[in-house]
Amino acid sequence: MIDAVQSDDATMASPVDISVFGGYFPFNTRYSLDLPVMFKYYGLDKIWKEAYDEVKNVEWLSAGAWDPLHIFTKKPIRTLADMKGKRVFGVPTAGKFLSRYGLVPVTLPWDDIEVALQTGELDGVAWCGFTEAYEVGWADVCNYALLNNVTGAWCGSYFANSKSWAKVPPHLQELFKLSMDSSHYYRQVWYWGGEAKLRVEGKKMELTTIPAHEWDQVVKDAEKFWDEIAATSPRAKKVVDIFKKYSENMEKAGVPYRYKC
Repeated sequence: MIDAVQSDDATMASPVDISVFGGYFPFNTRYSLDLPVMFKYYGLDKIWKEAYDEVKNVEWLSAGAWDPLHIFTKKPIRTLADMKGKRVFGVPTAGKFLSRYGLVPVTLPWDDIEVALQTGELDGVAWCGFTEAYEVGWADVCNYALLNNVTGAWCGSYFANSKSWAKVPPHLQELFKLSMDSSHYYRQVWYWGGEAKLRVEGKKMELTTIPAHEWDQVVKDAEKFWDEIAATSPRAKKVVDIFKKYSENMEKAGVPYRYKC
């Protein structure tokens, strides 16, 4: 029915055993550059291609990073306890992880979210970063923005119908790949600059922070979550092993890859 799509694996419910890693996977990245580096130099590209080669009539073409994941709400979140009972529209994997702190993931059509926030059907969103929240209007109907981000970058890909892709001449396939690279680069810059600018200069939401000693526990809990997901399939374990290796390397590399507080 369509020739191509740009989406994340989790949101579009891809029939692959690595779909959980699309969208926002808790704490697998700290910065948006982390994601493309893992695809280019750590082997995620080969894993994604292998997985989608098993899906009939689908070609995985390229992955890129977008914004970090923040929580925007009508009422403030200043402690983990404040999450309890809040009905939040969000991406599947992050929602599943955050539900252990009492957050209630809600699935609604994307176009209905702003009205659902206004009517009280939703208490907030955990779908994006500051740039998108301002861009689509959610910052107009949310009062608070939590600075503790669950992960540093959304992971999404370009996909094509195999028969449609095969009809494209090789030289135009290369041109399309260049356009994908340009799109990834644009998003990197747009989000990186927008997130900082809106946190400093944005006037629509009050910024809140969960204390470090509480948030450290969330980061620790994510390690268990990683292991739970790794146990779901051998290929999922390969992805988690890459996340662990990359994180270890970045910590050892230090500034500017990782800052010690």
